Amino acid sequence: MEKLNQTTQLLIKESGRIPDERKLRLEELAIYIKGKLDSGKEVHLVFICTHNSRRSHMAQIWAKAAAHYFGIGHINTYSGGTQKTAFHPSAVRALKEAGFKIKKSGGKSNPKYKVKYASDIKSLLCFSKKYQHKSIPKEGFAAIMTCSDADEACPVVEGAEYRTSITYDDPKIYDGTVKEAEAYIERSLQIGREMLYVFAKVTKMLR
Repeated sequence: MEKLNQTTQLLIKESGRIPDERKLRLEELAIYIKGKLDSGKEVHLVFICTHNSRRSHMAQIWAKAAAHYFGIGHINTYSGGTQKTAFHPSAVRALKEAGFKIKKSGGKSNPKYKVKYASDIKSLLCFSKKYQHKSIPKEGFAAIMTCSDADEACPVVEGAEYRTSITYDDPKIYDGTVKEAEAYIERSLQIGREMLYVFAKVTKMLR
């Protein structure tokens, strides 16, 4: 996983690229995570987008990888949508480019993927689903809205004890263009940079 480690270290150094107003929102999430850990409870982070095809998957995967990188345990990440579609192939390719090991493990219209972010841990099983799916907690979780449409459609997420909006521009607008691959890579790295910022802050607060 050397490539992912190199990408991670680069993104940590690039924290200065995150706008101050976004840092404030990310730091609020870090405070929530730290509070849960202080109370000895598992942390459940549910990233919600409209189709659960791009940004929410990237955030789920990067958040789990960031927690592992900083050695923070008891962090569980999930993703879901207001609709179910499929994990977009360009999003999968962008994550692979960052260094994640991803293998398809079944399914046609809505494939399942096993995602590795470290050699010594169990893979994440990722596939498109609604955020009410049985695999996602029904209470005691943080709902993190990663797209403005889902943010507007779900002003209240039932069961969430904490809700925040950390939205990202949709790389979908570049689908079918010469900028498609670049756009997905850019979004993946932006999300990675910000999730690493969150867990770097958690690490400092836990010292």
